[in-house]
Amino acid sequence: MERKDIGTLFDGIAGTYDRFNHLLSLNVDKVWRRKAVQSLRRGDKVLDVATGTADLALEIIRQEKAGEVTGIDISSGMTEIGRKKIEKRGLSERIVLSEGSALDIPFPDGSFDAVTCAYGVRNFSNPDRGLREMYRVLRSGGQLAILEFSYPSGKITGKIYDTLFTRLMPAVGKAISRDEKAYLYFRDSVKGFVWGEEMAGKIAAAGFVNVRFKPMTFGISTLYTAEKKLFTATSERT
Repeated sequence: MERKDIGTLFDGIAGTYDRFNHLLSLNVDKVWRRKAVQSLRRGDKVLDVATGTADLALEIIRQEKAGEVTGIDISSGMTEIGRKKIEKRGLSERIVLSEGSALDIPFPDGSFDAVTCAYGVRNFSNPDRGLREMYRVLRSGGQLAILEFSYPSGKITGKIYDTLFTRLMPAVGKAISRDEKAYLYFRDSVKGFVWGEEMAGKIAAAGFVNVRFKPMTFGISTLYTAEKKLFTATSERT
């Protein structure tokens, strides 16, 4: 699916996206975000890529892991809802959202202490390029934290999850938003993407070091963490 089509698709479900996520995960998605943010050291500036309705950006500020957060997303509908949530909490001076693509992040090299992304990488038309862009805008020694859906590895749990995910998720999405196409895409994008060692390999190939991954809640979601190599004056001369 093309970039513009992804943006349009998420614009169409923006108003029900949060409710769908919380309902389908039984609110466990909030725990996943909390753990992702806990993995970060505190920094001055954090970039949240594919920020959506700003749940992760808000959690970063709640845990005081950044002085300010910049969020970018290609869906204006999602960021508009995110801005309302930010304004309601009086955080407009600390969280700024704008339209922007992960494939062409509109910031100079080495601009951020950390880059985060929750459930967005699989939607990039070119995930490898998006990961390279995240690497580029990180400062030397900066951190990466990515949340992405995955599949349980256990035989029984995997089969149960696949059945529920394949049949229940599109039905719930259609009931909430009346847009079955969007949630069929959601289902297929998860089933067709990579996770675990393969995803960690993609992150390493983008230049990151200390790449780790941690499956959560039977492997339904996975947290990937990594760092940009710390360049010192000595290493830059060699």
